[in-house]
Amino acid sequence: MSTTLTLEIPDQIYRPLLKKADKCGKTLDQILIEWLGDVVKDELDDPLLKLAGTFSSDIKDISSNHDFYIGQELRNAHE
Repeated sequence: MSTTLTLEIPDQIYRPLLKKADKCGKTLDQILIEWLGDVVKDELDDPLLKLAGTFSSDIKDISSNHDFYIGQELRNAHE
C-alpha cells in the first residue's frame, strides 16, 4: 500500500535534488523515498528515543534546551 504525497518545493532545493537523482540514475521519487526511509529508520533505531517517557521530570523544556542542561551537569560534576 502507498500514499500520494504532494509537496511544494522551492527551486533552490528542487534543482539540486533533480541533479542528484539524474547523477544516480534514479527518479526524484526514488531518491526522496530512500532518503525519507533512512530518516524514519534512524528515528526508530535511535537508542535515546527509546528512553523517551521512561522517567518524569518537572523540566518542561528539555527537548529544546537539552544542551544547556547537559552543560550544566558537566559543569557541576567538575566543581
